Amino acid sequence: MKPVLQVALDLMHLKRALEIGKEAVEGGADWVEAGTPLIKSEGAECLRALKKSFPGRVIVADMKTMDVGAFEVEIAAKAGADIVTVMGLSDDGTISESVLAGRKYGTKIMVDLMNVEDKVARARAVEGLGASYVCLHVGIDEQMKGGKSPTEMVKSVSSAISIPVAVAGGITSETASALVQAGASVVIVGGGIIKAENVSEAARSIKRAIEQGKGIATDLSRKYTQEELFDAFGRVSTPNIADAAHKRGVMEGIVPRIARGTKIVGRAITVQTSKGDWAKPVEAIDRAEKGDVIVVDAGGSDIAVWGELASWSCKVKGIAGIVVDGAVRDIDTILDIGFPCFSRHVTPRAGEPKGFGGIGHEIVCGGQIVRTGDWIIGDESGVVVVPQEHAVEMANRAVDVLERENRIREEIKRGRTLSSVQELEKWEKVQ
Repeated sequence: MKPVLQVALDLMHLKRALEIGKEAVEGGADWVEAGTPLIKSEGAECLRALKKSFPGRVIVADMKTMDVGAFEVEIAAKAGADIVTVMGLSDDGTISESVLAGRKYGTKIMVDLMNVEDKVARARAVEGLGASYVCLHVGIDEQMKGGKSPTEMVKSVSSAISIPVAVAGGITSETASALVQAGASVVIVGGGIIKAENVSEAARSIKRAIEQGKGIATDLSRKYTQEELFDAFGRVSTPNIADAAHKRGVMEGIVPRIARGTKIVGRAITVQTSKGDWAKPVEAIDRAEKGDVIVVDAGGSDIAVWGELASWSCKVKGIAGIVVDGAVRDIDTILDIGFPCFSRHVTPRAGEPKGFGGIGHEIVCGGQIVRTGDWIIGDESGVVVVPQEHAVEMANRAVDVLERENRIREEIKRGRTLSSVQELEKWEKVQ
């Protein structure tokens, strides 16, 4: 079959889904999918609304059915679905019952192979059970961890079966063409379209990439690797990261002492010192690498362990910034030279270089555990620490938060309020 572009409306609100779906279709989306979140939040009525709004377009119900396949296919089909998804991990009986119900109601079955270990074998099996499509799906949570592109798997599966192969999971205008060339017939795109400020143009760009057979560069919905974390964390704010991390990692009581627009991103080198003892914080400058952030646990002391001359030393060496759970001084000069500084206190008083404490230890700063090598991001809203072992996932989740907010901002600029976009009254928690 000629490759088609399917837009996945993975949204909570039907009103937004219809608006974004309309823009996506204007941009060239061939099939319209009621994403699983939309079906769960709005029910089968969303399928009726999509069918009415997009006559002539194939409507896909991403039910992710695992059991009672015939019943769930009947529900979706009667509501207007042309294709219903069933999970490849489900029992053979669920798939075969879904196929039989689909035949009864004129609906086709797409089997989603997400988390199936032997995808080639399962694809062959579900083809034998009567499925019309198989879908190679990299789930969102897996994408956030920097999962690999499914290009090679698309080649393997498409060459093993005769039914069309769909592919989903973090696809953009940069990657879509390679997946089609590998054998995909249905390109399913969610975030790469629905998070765009200009949805029509995003859909148009992906459709063009599919038709022309070459990638089109984009940053939207891009997934970052370990080697790209400076770029990823550089794109987002500390509030984005806090939202992505469910408020974890936010340093409490640590105040920015920075000029407007200043931001730090770097790996921590940790220092533990006692009240007013500035020896170890200053010695850490010699151990730090360019781009590092010195993070000091001074026990919340109100006697300065950091000042202008230490900041100049860092500035010359290329150290990204300083975070002190304690006091700093010379803030006027530190601001003048543009060295990013965050601290609990500011005071004129300095202590003495006694040499207690250590460098490279696990410390607590602003109530958060920090280890050398963890990621430190600071801006005018505060400081967050991201554990190094979770950095790729948190960076990608924070970028996702940013991109979703960008789309909401665009809808607000068109004349709506945040409350109306989010339908807050409708979705308030039932007390």
